[in-house]
Amino acid sequence: MASTQVSTMSHSHSFLGDDHQRNERKVWLVIALTTSMMVIEIIAGTVYGSMALVADGWHMSTHAGAMLITVLAYRYARRHANNPRFTFGTGKLGDLAGFASAVVLALIALLIGWESFLRLTNPVAIQFEQAIAVAVVGLIVNLVSAWLLKDDHSHHHHHHAHAHDAHHHDHHPKARDNNLRAAYLHVLADALTSILAIVALLLGRSYGWQWADPIMGVVGALVIARWSWSLIRDAGSVLLDAASEGEAVRQEIQEAMTHSKDRITDLHVWQVGPGHFAAIIALATQEPKEPAHYKAQLEHIHELSHITVEVQPVY
Repeated sequence: MASTQVSTMSHSHSFLGDDHQRNERKVWLVIALTTSMMVIEIIAGTVYGSMALVADGWHMSTHAGAMLITVLAYRYARRHANNPRFTFGTGKLGDLAGFASAVVLALIALLIGWESFLRLTNPVAIQFEQAIAVAVVGLIVNLVSAWLLKDDHSHHHHHHAHAHDAHHHDHHPKARDNNLRAAYLHVLADALTSILAIVALLLGRSYGWQWADPIMGVVGALVIARWSWSLIRDAGSVLLDAASEGEAVRQEIQEAMTHSKDRITDLHVWQVGPGHFAAIIALATQEPKEPAHYKAQLEHIHELSHITVEVQPVY
């Protein structure tokens, strides 16, 4: 009869972020927008002989590809949320996708930088009017997309901790979804290059500064590289179980456990999904109780989604 016992004691290992499905739908919408704009830019660039537009179009295609990584990761994580093969669920899939996407972003930065360097050495004649018009449309599409993907905090009310409920830690930052952040940064990188392109084209048209275009390209490449690095660092630390948000949860566990005579001898806290943490806690105590007793002491830490308690009696 052991099997029935296990099933009644079992619990969910689904550690997906709160807005998982909504984010997935939003990213699909943005992919559709980006792809249609990309086709327009490539055609327009070819017709008007603007290398900048063609480059921007193809560069958009890499962003569309990166967002495809995002959306497929959401889908896969959702479909396999309860697959026992993923021993701690699929919550970290988004961080893996975000990491991959950030690497793509870094490559894009390199390509833009290299392309701009080449353009500095041999400038290309540009048809400004048409190029500016299309770049502006591209910028509008990107800003709409960025607005769609902005990780909104509107429906997460932040309570200010009052004196009497200070130990409830209501002032948690919202869970970081590195997968959504990756898609957002790709769109933002696109908007940035569009803005820089428009500035460069305006300078080129008014003053005949052909070099403004490639210089802006270099600036864009540097900014994008920096965003990419911060995302690689954050997503990578989640993959290596070193996410900085874990520190706060760790402190809360230690605070919650200080009231009793129990001594924590071993404590592991790691992230298993956006806003979800797992913990393994080993206690040495003179009055050993059931694990459920200790789990109840940690109930107020809502990010703790999976707790394992080991109780070592000390007499």
